[in-house]
Amino acid sequence: MGIGKGQLLSFCKRWLLRLIVSIVGLWLAGIVLFAFLPVPFSAVMAERQVGVWLKGEFSWVAHSDWVSREEISPWMLLAVIAAEDQKFPQHWGFDVEAIESVLDKQNGRMRGASTLSQQTAKNLFLWDGRSWLRKGLEAGLTLGLEGVWSKRRILTVYLNIAEFGDGIFGVEAAAQRYFHKPASRLTMTEAALLAAVLPNPLRFRADAPSGYVRQRQAWIMRQMRQLGGTTYIQQHRL
Repeated sequence: MGIGKGQLLSFCKRWLLRLIVSIVGLWLAGIVLFAFLPVPFSAVMAERQVGVWLKGEFSWVAHSDWVSREEISPWMLLAVIAAEDQKFPQHWGFDVEAIESVLDKQNGRMRGASTLSQQTAKNLFLWDGRSWLRKGLEAGLTLGLEGVWSKRRILTVYLNIAEFGDGIFGVEAAAQRYFHKPASRLTMTEAALLAAVLPNPLRFRADAPSGYVRQRQAWIMRQMRQLGGTTYIQQHRL
């Protein structure tokens, strides 16, 4: 006997529910495990890897050279906070005052304004791009990170999986690639330059910075000074 339309629909619903439960389970497990274990791979890395394979290139493998918080220059921590999320130590994952900036009032399209916590959740667990579905999942995962991880841990993971250029993931790889030194020895100027390319690392380049990138670097350095320099990192125990 053949399978009826109702039976097929019921079968698909069951498998879809199982798939959703499995994905949520993996996300929850990841949040718990990565609260203390190094992150070997992120969703963005996986997306970039698949893209390379689809082009027929099999020699490149996306990865991050994980470093601990103690192996990252305080200037780098300060630079990303100054550039991306100056309320990072105070909020619980969302900058409430900036929520309305997520919508472009001209045409209703979504745009930036994500906190470092949101960016960490997206980079670690979700795909690139913009959609209401992704933003909704990002919000839930952000709450999970904020509930389980410390601010110090969120910042450490963010800097280890952030994309700083084509195929360059993590602050250690970026420091070695652009400045030929470990991330622990990055200066204020170097950290600000790396932070300046984060909004679009596939377009902006730290090794050949445009006038815009240089302007953004200078702005970030001014913000770093206004925040109080590396004393800010010590005060907030980051």
